[in-house]
Amino acid sequence: MHTLSVRELGDALRRKEFSSVELTRHFLARIEQYDSEINAFITPTADIALAEAERADIRIREGDDSPLLGIPIAHKDIFCTQGVRTSCASKMLDRFVAPYDATVVERLRAAGAVMLGKTNMDEFAMGSSNQTSHYGAVSNPWDPTCVPGGSSGGSAAAVAAGLCPLATGTETGGSIRQPASLCGLTGLKPTYGRVSRFGMIAFASSLDQAGLMARSAEDIALSFAAMSGHDPKDSTSASEPVEDYPAALQGDLKGLRIGVVRDQFGAELDERIGSRVQEAISLLESLGAELCDIALPDCALSIPVYYVIAPAEASSNLSRFDGIRFGHRAQDPEDIEDLYMRSRSEGFGAEVKRRIMIGTYVLSAGYYDAYYLKAQQLRRRIADDFARAFEKVDILAGPTSPMTAFPIGEKMDDPVAMYLCDIYTSGINLAGIPALSVPAGFVDGLPIGLHLMGNHFSEGRLLKVAHHYQRSSDWHRRSPPAFA
Repeated sequence: MHTLSVRELGDALRRKEFSSVELTRHFLARIEQYDSEINAFITPTADIALAEAERADIRIREGDDSPLLGIPIAHKDIFCTQGVRTSCASKMLDRFVAPYDATVVERLRAAGAVMLGKTNMDEFAMGSSNQTSHYGAVSNPWDPTCVPGGSSGGSAAAVAAGLCPLATGTETGGSIRQPASLCGLTGLKPTYGRVSRFGMIAFASSLDQAGLMARSAEDIALSFAAMSGHDPKDSTSASEPVEDYPAALQGDLKGLRIGVVRDQFGAELDERIGSRVQEAISLLESLGAELCDIALPDCALSIPVYYVIAPAEASSNLSRFDGIRFGHRAQDPEDIEDLYMRSRSEGFGAEVKRRIMIGTYVLSAGYYDAYYLKAQQLRRRIADDFARAFEKVDILAGPTSPMTAFPIGEKMDDPVAMYLCDIYTSGINLAGIPALSVPAGFVDGLPIGLHLMGNHFSEGRLLKVAHHYQRSSDWHRRSPPAFA
């Protein structure tokens, strides 16, 4: 069952080849058997999953043919889930049980998806390798000595290992696409505002966006509409109508204009990855797409801009975790100042503290204009780079990550080297546009990704291109041998 796609699982459920309860038990058994090897889950929810599967079976017997009905899913542990621990992989929220569901969780449950559990992640989504979790690093199923990418590494590892067919993730600077690339998955980061952020614990509010990881673009197309659309509980939620994503997969690629981002094939890119990505782009050309070179000169500034804006917003968002209202509380404080200081010092890990301090610094008097205001001005220039590019082409293409998965422990003492893992992805979040990572081959036995980028609300077009690429390749069908 774990080798079947979301569409194949849905078809089998409707043909009564197996029930949702049987399917759910299968994935729960795989979690119990394999998760100790990769540490993808923080909180499995077997009882909830089986109850939801029973309800799904009733709906199926009554003739409901919703595409997600009875399909197991895992949620990144940044989404609030009523009655279930929501930790953000932090000691600060280790005992926090959410009193309500995030809109994403609520909508996917209403569509009939079955929640298997909450997945591991970088603490408060701060990291590019899933090594900053309070619950330990996640291992990449393709090589357990390597990272899966972050911050949604638990979701990526769970799907890659066949512990679930579909998982939610979140992005601030590449945290869906980068782990999708390193784990050989398809990962979609939507347009900012396409998916509600209500109940998604905030890191950087102007950058955060929820998305999905699965094996194929078709799986995401079948699932994405269920979580998308305007939410009156989120003031940044867009009112743009939700597209029929499965229908958008139809047609061919003839006449589609693809801009190849030549700036991203420089010295920082492993040339073997560059060759695989070029081969993938050539395949798209053979399917009818037209290629041209595109320059994004200001996108080279994405990393420094991101690491001013994101920490600034994080320092504000995380100020609520003070040891008084909720979250970790230091024992036997001497006074209120000691309570604040020790609660936050004990509750937050090193990377979170680093970003809070950077953010506080760039927002402080005397430095706001020099750093934060300047970063916002450069953010506008980066967005303009993309806008000019989309006047000439329909989508952009390049590598997702400059490297394959690296060994656990590597780069932990060099934050700048770690931050550069997101060199090709963070500009997308600054501009608020959608992007997709697609499996495009292997280097030294580890997956690499093709990065497809589109204009605002062009998720359907991106999924169509990825779908046609996957109909002509089989990289997305490969599974780690140890978890086959």
